[in-house]
Amino acid sequence: MKVFYDEEVDALYLQFSEAQPDGVRELSDGINLDTTPDNKVAGIEILDASKRLDINTILFYSLSVEKSVAV
Repeated sequence: MKVFYDEEVDALYLQFSEAQPDGVRELSDGINLDTTPDNKVAGIEILDASKRLDINTILFYSLSVEKSVAV
């Protein structure tokens, strides 16, 4: 997963795949789900991100995944 934040437009993007998205589903106002042609999640875009979450928490975190959970 890659995390991109554009401070100028206050948009956060969580990229889950290198696959090129071909569709967008609006989950709610300002939160969009990018999908691939085979309907997999490629990423999530969050507009007005600093108003919705603590940006520093997202940009400075570590992720621990249990081996049994990883696919």
